[in-house]
Amino acid sequence: MPVVVLWASIPKLAPLPGLLPLLLVPVLLLLVLLSARSFALMHDCGHGSLFSTPLLNRAAGFLLGGLNAIPQYPWSRGHAFHHKHNGNWALYRGPSSLLSVEQFSALSARQQFWYGLSRHPLMLFPGGFFYLIIRARLQLLLGSCQWVSAMVSHLATRGWAGVADLPQLTRDFKSSHWYTRGELADLAANTVVVLTSWWLMGQWLGHGLFWTCYATVMTLSAAIFICIFFVQHNFPGSYANGQEGWSYLRGATEGSSNLQLPALLHWFSADIAFHSIHHLCERIPNYRLRACHQANQHLLTEATYLRLQDIPSCFRLILWDSQKLKLVTIAEAMASS
Repeated sequence: MPVVVLWASIPKLAPLPGLLPLLLVPVLLLLVLLSARSFALMHDCGHGSLFSTPLLNRAAGFLLGGLNAIPQYPWSRGHAFHHKHNGNWALYRGPSSLLSVEQFSALSARQQFWYGLSRHPLMLFPGGFFYLIIRARLQLLLGSCQWVSAMVSHLATRGWAGVADLPQLTRDFKSSHWYTRGELADLAANTVVVLTSWWLMGQWLGHGLFWTCYATVMTLSAAIFICIFFVQHNFPGSYANGQEGWSYLRGATEGSSNLQLPALLHWFSADIAFHSIHHLCERIPNYRLRACHQANQHLLTEATYLRLQDIPSCFRLILWDSQKLKLVTIAEAMASS
């Protein structure tokens, strides 16, 4: 309801004379923070922890995914892989798909430059816009093109006799952009909902005003939750093991940091800053994370706590040293080599 009220205020504020349209700034800021909270609640639905029944989690997750333009079911399956392998950097390279020191050393000087640039903190903004606005639609388009190519190739080989095979081939079709038919269904349904909402909102507000506000909100909110996710797993001293000897417990307690945020930001992020306890037990709902964190301090003696001023240093750790089992900066990797 706050999201509806805030969007409804935009066409009333935008035409006001003088400096009064600047009142849009706090409105957009609140929409950014509510979008971040919606993402955090969608994340809980993916873990089955926001409601007590799978059906409610699935339905609410889909609606929250529509609000943030994210297909919730494919996202939650990928996120489950992260939880299953957190701290095992041989299998999961974090939200930014980090390279190992060896892989980075094998790149040309130009490729190394672009790798470092693409993981600069300022790339959170274009990256956030791509992540929410473009990525899912592009996945559906590219996967559909793969399907068309596979069907055309089959018909080119079998001729008209191959038409009868198309339904079975479609059922068996595997795309590199989704893994199951359930993911495809959610991806397609989310795209229909999102594109329809974009068109309706553009018709109501005017496409120029809508896209100016919407792109701002989506870009900033995505930058916030990608930033939070990054620093919760890329930080000085983070547990960065390989496959051999990897520990789920250490991955949870030492491979995920806990953010010390102002109380208001804790609410807008649905207490996901209490992240080590979340990795120890992903079924804890957001409104119990703080209490569980405080009640289980004996399990978190090795956990890391970060302040807001610690965040910039985390973004320099963009390589995995598979020999020393730690995250390092490019400068450290170049010096050691």
